[in-house]
Parts: sequence; C-alpha cells; structure tokens
Amino acid sequence: QVQLVESGGGLVQPGGSLRLSCAASGSIRGIVRMAWYRQAPGKERELVAAITSGGATNYADRFTISRDNAKNTVYLQMNSLKPEDTAVYYCQFRSASYNYWGQGTQVTVSS
Repeated sequence: QVQLVESGGGLVQPGGSLRLSCAASGSIRGIVRMAWYRQAPGKERELVAAITSGGATNYADRFTISRDNAKNTVYLQMNSLKPEDTAVYYCQFRSASYNYWGQGTQVTVSS
C-alpha cells in the first residue's frame, strides 16, 4: 500500500507561483510513474505532468515536475499562474497493477 499526501495549495494572485508537494509513505517499490493531475469544477481530470525513470514530461509549459527520491516526494512547480489554473490538484503513483491517488489540494488563482 502507498499513501499519498499533497500539500502546498492555496490562494495565489495571477502571475504568482506555487510549489505543490506529494509525500509518499508505505512501500513504493514497483512504482513506475508519478504524476500530477488537476480537476477544475465541471471538467474532467486532466494530466498535468508525469515523471518516470526515463525522465519528466510536462504537459503545461509553465509547470515543472520533479522528484526527491530520498524523501519519496514529488513536486509540481507552477509559475505564471492564471485563473484557468484554478483546480484541485492530485498526485498519482502508478504501479504495474494499481493507481494510488492523494486526497488533492486546492489551488485558486484569483485577484
């Protein structure tokens, strides 16, 4: 079992930055991919960034995913935030057979 806890969300003004963290506990052996998704009100959950042993893929050019293996933590650096980035952000750890999700952290971009 893997438990994921996100943190770092909050209210930020347009143009600001936030760094989200996702700390994993439990056995993360077998995890092949770590990712960030977001879900805005009334919209489907969408993939924002992912990282594997082969590297990182950021699907939004203002967002950067990174990891700290020693801390079992994955991060999402978000810059130049826009109101349309407002959403609940979730981290996901994927194994060969299961997807683990965190509880989500709210990001609100508003003046």
